[in-house]
Amino acid sequence: MAEGDSEVRWDGLCSRDPSTRETALESIRQTVLRKTEDLRWGREAPLRPPDGLSPPAASLDGLNRLLAHLLMLSKRCPFKDVREKSEFILKSVQELGIRIPRPLGHGPSRFIPEKEILQVGSEDAQMHSLFADSFAALGRLDNITLVMVFHPQYLESFLKTQHYLLQMDGPLPLHFRHYIGIMAAARHQCSYLVNLHVNDFLHVGGDPKWLNGLENAPQKLQNLGELNKVLAHRPWLITKEHIEGLLKAEEHSWSLAELVHAVVLLTHYHSLASFTFGCGISPEIHCDGGHTFRPPSVSNYCICDITNGNHSMDEMQVNSAGNVSVSDSFFEVEALMEKMRQLQECRDEEEASQEEMASRFEIEKRESMFVFSSDDEEVTPARDVSRHFEDTSYGYKDFSRHGMHVPTFRVQDYCWEDHGYSLVNRLYPDVGQLIDEKFHIAYNLTYNTMAMHKDVDTSMLRRAIWNYIHCMFGIRYDDYDYGEINQLLDRSFKVYIKTVVCTPEKVTKRMYDSFWRQFKHSEKRRTYLHICLVSPGRNLIIMLE
Repeated sequence: MAEGDSEVRWDGLCSRDPSTRETALESIRQTVLRKTEDLRWGREAPLRPPDGLSPPAASLDGLNRLLAHLLMLSKRCPFKDVREKSEFILKSVQELGIRIPRPLGHGPSRFIPEKEILQVGSEDAQMHSLFADSFAALGRLDNITLVMVFHPQYLESFLKTQHYLLQMDGPLPLHFRHYIGIMAAARHQCSYLVNLHVNDFLHVGGDPKWLNGLENAPQKLQNLGELNKVLAHRPWLITKEHIEGLLKAEEHSWSLAELVHAVVLLTHYHSLASFTFGCGISPEIHCDGGHTFRPPSVSNYCICDITNGNHSMDEMQVNSAGNVSVSDSFFEVEALMEKMRQLQECRDEEEASQEEMASRFEIEKRESMFVFSSDDEEVTPARDVSRHFEDTSYGYKDFSRHGMHVPTFRVQDYCWEDHGYSLVNRLYPDVGQLIDEKFHIAYNLTYNTMAMHKDVDTSMLRRAIWNYIHCMFGIRYDDYDYGEINQLLDRSFKVYIKTVVCTPEKVTKRMYDSFWRQFKHSEKRRTYLHICLVSPGRNLIIMLE
């Protein structure tokens, strides 16, 4: 728990009982005003301030953290009384001459205009219940939830699964779960998720020393580092020896049930890191980069906002959209619809042989090697992220490069439905069902629309995306004609898909804007669910059998 937060109990704000929330809010108000008065009159600060800070600076630092938390509550809490009282406390502090924070950026996502995202307080009863459940479980309504709300059915399944993995009964202790989340997110350099779970790790009693670096964590967790590394970047290289090494590590060994729990957490956060980068998720309001204590300038943003990419979203949209005419975007949609019609006609007229479909898969697999990100240079991880994993130079490499041949993984031989599901459910009860539900929702999610068109069967396009992702990891479906992928997915879309799946830390807004320019953000988000949630790591579970 951060210095300053330890004097405040936020838990009462998560209650569905208004009187409990009122009592908690009054306690928070008194604490904040007392600390404010201490600063105004120069009273003695805490005896042991954080390292490197003088007592007055430490006292101000602690107060600022409380004010940032209140700012988050005033904007993101699903309970109206908490939002209003938090705003009232902030204004009371401001009237006493203390500078209060304001949000940076323009909403939960850097890619999606804030006006298109559901505003907290304007949700219907069903969504309010979902928000309240999430807030009660985590003490926050995070930006991932607010972006994922484009698809309520999936969001409900996602939150239920994550809650079970992190907080319900299971093989691993709570602090191990959050630390594994940190390890997994760090491999993809996702400081957003790392910061969230650092706070959660400390909240459930985790040892702060572990956060100084992976070498300070128990040997059992250190041993998981190799599996985390390979699973995140080159899952086709995983062998039974990786599993056996963890199960037979003497006093540091994992049980099979513990390892299944750990693998599910690793794949969950590898995928969630892709979602975070691919959706341009902004820092949480109360975290570093989510707020500032600087006053707004006349133009409503300062030069620091510009350099951090937090300048006007409307301005960015005008600039990015200025290069694309409405007619061009309309033509793109019509061309895609026509390709889908032609492919369906070809399916109806003749069916390719198994040999031909196998050949088309190999062609697509090779071609995927030549799809590169426009920002293909290496990204050096920051120290606060890289300390949570080893071998920082290890990353994604195409599985068939330089003449290497990786055997094709045929889904018909081993798959989640026939093998992984039953194994997971046996070793970690109910999780198999939760994951299966999440997979099915993501795969089948459609509103039968395509830009301005309604009542469209999108199954052909959705399957092309799903199978292209698996193809990049050498996974083949015998019953699919891979020649359809090049017909339906243009190069800019393939660049975005490959970057999100393989090197998510390199995703840029330009990539996001470059494909399907006539489509709604909700349609892009729906498509994106297929991209980031088809984690090849789920097939690792089969190896545990």
